[in-house]
Amino acid sequence: MQKKLKLKWLLAGSLFSNIGNSFIWPLTTVYMHERLKESLVVVGIVLLFNSLASILGNFVGGRLFDKIQPYKIILAAIVTAGIPMIILIFSNGWPVFPILLIIIGFGNGIILTLLNSLGTTIQDKDGRYVFNMLYFFQNLGNVIGTSMVGFIYGYSFSLLFVIAATLYFLFFIVASRTYRVTIPRKKPAVKKQTGKPQKMPRPNMILIYIFGITLFIVWMAYEQWLSNLSVYMTDLKIPLRNYSLLWTINGGLIVLTQLFINWNDGRILKNIYHQIYLGFLLCVSSFGILLFAHQYWQFILAMCVLTLGESAAFPSVPALVNDLSPYNEKGHYQGLISAFPALGRALGPLAGSLLIEHGSYKLLFIVCMAVMLVFIAITQFVTFRLKNKIKVYE
Repeated sequence: MQKKLKLKWLLAGSLFSNIGNSFIWPLTTVYMHERLKESLVVVGIVLLFNSLASILGNFVGGRLFDKIQPYKIILAAIVTAGIPMIILIFSNGWPVFPILLIIIGFGNGIILTLLNSLGTTIQDKDGRYVFNMLYFFQNLGNVIGTSMVGFIYGYSFSLLFVIAATLYFLFFIVASRTYRVTIPRKKPAVKKQTGKPQKMPRPNMILIYIFGITLFIVWMAYEQWLSNLSVYMTDLKIPLRNYSLLWTINGGLIVLTQLFINWNDGRILKNIYHQIYLGFLLCVSSFGILLFAHQYWQFILAMCVLTLGESAAFPSVPALVNDLSPYNEKGHYQGLISAFPALGRALGPLAGSLLIEHGSYKLLFIVCMAVMLVFIAITQFVTFRLKNKIKVYE
């Protein structure tokens, strides 16, 4: 049995799972709304349950990681997400599609948390570098997947699931051969005086929760891009393939910005908190552009601003949580911080569709901007008050 997991195999697993997943999520809303003839509210409810299942997977994955060796857990999670892909090749109508989508969400929730938790065990690399690389490969997978999905969708919807199932099978092979590692359960987290595991300091816990709540709000807004924006753009007579291309641009720009961030390594933005705040504010700015967007180039501009924001903020939050978590609770808090975005993904489509149906898309964009700004300000205030009280772990 290997004693340590090599980063390259962790990144390979992230790449395969995200290519497979990116064949599904960009077209879920359009498929259910246009082909299955379901309303945006019904679509929002389906996505809500999908994300609730993902949240449950986040917690299950985090808890199990802290208690038992993760090898069998991640193999089971890959099977849980992969088998529904195979079924969807042959049956993808209503209600089979939404039911299996929920099961896939549960499996992917466990996978995401375990990949992040396994990232905390890689000691020969800086934690910030590990999480930036995980995010890099996650979005490299999205680039590859989304660059193809719009064209394959027009040819054969079932073919998407053939490719996705194949990629999860490749992920299973990689994990079965390289993830059989021993995770040490004792380390700097044991106090010499008492022999008891270290407890999470209260200031650290408050900070993790406040960043998690803000991440939840930002992801509720971000989810509008993943769901309701596809319908908004098609209503403006912008072809669906152009919407799919936005996510190729998103992934490609993330790849470039992550290369810059890894090269930068604290040269410009040395403070991880400042990097997160800047990222959140750029996400807000993208919705300001959407308020006036009617032509495709304006959507591209908004997507570029959004991408720069997520590149700065999203991988930095789990890296920050890693620094704030005792060694014996890293899996739990990685699961927790993965659950907040999943909750945002759960409630975002439904909340957005309700705002659209009782108001307008412009009202949706204004509300997203206002709520994000309020929570970013709260996060900055709490961080300032607690900055001298928190404890940083290796």
